[in-house]
Amino acid sequence: MSKMTGSNESTLSSRNAYYIFALLFLLYFFDYIDRTVVTSVAPFIREEWGLTDAQSGLLMSVLYWSIVAFVFPVSIIVDRWSRKKTIGVMALLWTVATVACAFTRNFSQLLFARAWIGIGEAGYAPAGTAMLSGLFPEEKRSRMMGFWNMSIPLGTAIGIGLGGLIATHWGWRHAFGLVAIPGAIVAILFFFVKDYKTVELVKTQDPARQVKTKMSKTDIFWEFMRTPSLILTNIGFIGCIFVNNAIIFWLPTYFHRTQGISISDAGMKTSGIMILALVGLPLGGWLADVWFKKQVRARLLFPAITTILNAIALYIAFFLLEGKAQYIVFLSVGVLASAFAPAAITVTQEVIHPGLRAISYSICVVVQNLLGASMAPIVIGKLSDMSDIQTAMSILPAFLVVSAVMFLAGSFFYAKDLSKVEKIALQWEK
Repeated sequence: MSKMTGSNESTLSSRNAYYIFALLFLLYFFDYIDRTVVTSVAPFIREEWGLTDAQSGLLMSVLYWSIVAFVFPVSIIVDRWSRKKTIGVMALLWTVATVACAFTRNFSQLLFARAWIGIGEAGYAPAGTAMLSGLFPEEKRSRMMGFWNMSIPLGTAIGIGLGGLIATHWGWRHAFGLVAIPGAIVAILFFFVKDYKTVELVKTQDPARQVKTKMSKTDIFWEFMRTPSLILTNIGFIGCIFVNNAIIFWLPTYFHRTQGISISDAGMKTSGIMILALVGLPLGGWLADVWFKKQVRARLLFPAITTILNAIALYIAFFLLEGKAQYIVFLSVGVLASAFAPAAITVTQEVIHPGLRAISYSICVVVQNLLGASMAPIVIGKLSDMSDIQTAMSILPAFLVVSAVMFLAGSFFYAKDLSKVEKIALQWEK
């Protein structure tokens, strides 16, 4: 039986590694279906309850605020207790909350239920990222992150497309109820997978004699604050996630209002764009890994290049084109918008102590959701209320330019930060 190994890490059978990967993929897939189904049902809710665009945006934003509020404490539990148990509990919570959305009777109740979905989903990305980083060696991490994150656009596309379809034929409440059930099944299965043991928080005091001491809270704090490539990567995430979430939430409305097509057709057009991240994620991860073997800075140079290309594509789509030509350019955005993620996520895992991986990505999640994902629906919605959806969406390329600069700056520090990381072997459960 072949083994999956990491740098200085213990082995796990490839069968177990890929089985765990498959469950992680399915959970992320159902996570994003539950998260984004509200995008295409929002027009139906807006019509029934008389909501404004800004209120509709809140239905998405409140979920990200919940994630921001709970992701850090949950990630501590992940790193210090158990990845698999935390993931299982969280997945059950978010599926129950999704079902609860179907039984709400007013805006406040639905907003509350959506907040609980966010609480359930709070620690999944850090927990899954930490587990995945231990499953595969560094020369494969970006591509496996890419394959894992393919579940996001797939779940997003299915959530947007299926939500609109179900809402059109059976009502928006059925959309919430039907998409939640499969995730609960996978969540139960995850309680029975293998996990690596909690990593002791120690640091090498004397490299020559390999003397290790326990890390203090101050040591942990400076682990993050003295890693510039990590800080710049986290900042770079903000603009990328702001733009991606603005497109996910508002592009169906943009197509509906500027082209006069139905909400159902607009949702399907948006799904066609988002589904192309199935190309961007694995391709981006693979290219970043190939380049990484020749140039360590590639971990952040690659996100910088793809992000600036995405900015150019969005500028052309919003300012210069319309109709079929515009949609073709939007399809390229579907590839470019996600290509940065595998390598950038890998950075958050490789330049930090192995016992702090979930916490590291939780900080990234807090930053990108607080300043990016949660703000996008509200900001674009408010600008749309003040002017129109065309004007509101036209600001998006500027956010990507800033993100590209952050990734580029981080690339100059990456090799040095990587060399400082503590080398500790992971021990997997028997």
